[in-house]
Amino acid sequence: MLTPEGWALLNSLSASEPYRESEALAWSTRLRAEGHAPELVSAVLTQLKFRTQATGKFGPFAGHMVFTRAGLEQATRMSVAALHAGRFAAAGVQSVADLGCGIGADAMALAALDLDVTAVERDETVAAAATINLMPFPNATVVCADAEEWLGGLDGSDGSDGLDAESAGTAGEDAGGGGADGAGTPRPEGFWLDPARRVVSSSGSSRVFDPEAFSPPLSFVEQLAETGAPVGVKLGPALPHGSVPAGCEAQWVSVDGSLTEAVLWFNALARPGVRRSALVLDGGDEGPAELSSAADFGDSPAVPVAGTEGLTGFLYEPDPAVIRAGLVADLIDREFSGAGGRLLDEHIAYFCTDEALDSRFATGYRVLDVMPYKVKGLRHWVRENGVTRLDIKKRGVDVTPEELRRLLMSGQGKAGKSGKSGKSGKGAGHHATLVLTRIGEERVAVEVEPVPR
Repeated sequence: MLTPEGWALLNSLSASEPYRESEALAWSTRLRAEGHAPELVSAVLTQLKFRTQATGKFGPFAGHMVFTRAGLEQATRMSVAALHAGRFAAAGVQSVADLGCGIGADAMALAALDLDVTAVERDETVAAAATINLMPFPNATVVCADAEEWLGGLDGSDGSDGLDAESAGTAGEDAGGGGADGAGTPRPEGFWLDPARRVVSSSGSSRVFDPEAFSPPLSFVEQLAETGAPVGVKLGPALPHGSVPAGCEAQWVSVDGSLTEAVLWFNALARPGVRRSALVLDGGDEGPAELSSAADFGDSPAVPVAGTEGLTGFLYEPDPAVIRAGLVADLIDREFSGAGGRLLDEHIAYFCTDEALDSRFATGYRVLDVMPYKVKGLRHWVRENGVTRLDIKKRGVDVTPEELRRLLMSGQGKAGKSGKSGKSGKGAGHHATLVLTRIGEERVAVEVEPVPR
């Protein structure tokens, strides 16, 4: 596709009309009839599809980029990449090596802040994509090499592995040695890593969860950080707390309610007094919101745990970044203690208050009814209340919301099978929300309605 013919065809089609999956076959037939090779047509249409899918992450930039499937899946959103880059700039770092740069999303953000960027990627196809994506930035260079070998080559002239603190160097120093891996390359001041966490196969890609199975592994990141260099690493949001190294800042990030990543910041990039934090990007005019703590995992303040008796008033679901950062109790203590904030179960993230409060870190619901979690009883509740649309949220119970919804709604027409208005006076066509959770040994179903923000 990166031949002159392929590149011209890709960009001419991008400029002509939006890609639609329903029209892909017609496009393919037309392009082949015009004399384009089938392999080229397939490659170009695949890129058009990727560009369409990438709009949510890259906005208008997507229309000028190229992608691989796994690269797009793992790539950082531009709004988040800008925050990563800002952390380096705020620390006074002038040059950064993006080790395992993928398709170059974070490298683009770093280069956009006028930092000198060396983007290292061992996969030739992915490195080619990064080269295209970084073409607008003269201060960015792409190197096709294994990140660990390339870094070792920077300081390889003395026979070391390139990671000892004495040889860490600063930007502008010629490390020498190392042959094609890094010969003559000035050692960057800082390092950013987004290790590969997917295994690609003919059927797609699957995630890898063991930090030591990442490429490069988390132990390599720790070794790099031990040199004292500013280091940041993006990891999957399911990163266990036990895998977070001592002495770094751990930050979980959510975008519009979806948990996207965990980032570990080391040395000059770690903020004093912050061990763990939750960063929430919700599109609000106020910009990102952050909740942080200097305490280690498991050392949050004590808050009341009320059990089922506390399931009254208003129910709150914390943002997933708050939950993953282990900051639910911190949130209750800081923002909801004056409203009677209390956990229902010390192992469940839902909490209740006596009055509604607005928070960037939690979504509130008014508690309308509390019922035992029993399918037969809930089916009766659906019929009696004329429920025709049902949202189900759950935490701490082993249930698939889609399957339960099918069981509960079976036989419900537009006006409800029974045609009754229901005990609560709700008319036919009622839109209901159920929260399913466990409190101690008891499983409950809570009817709620969202609190307007």
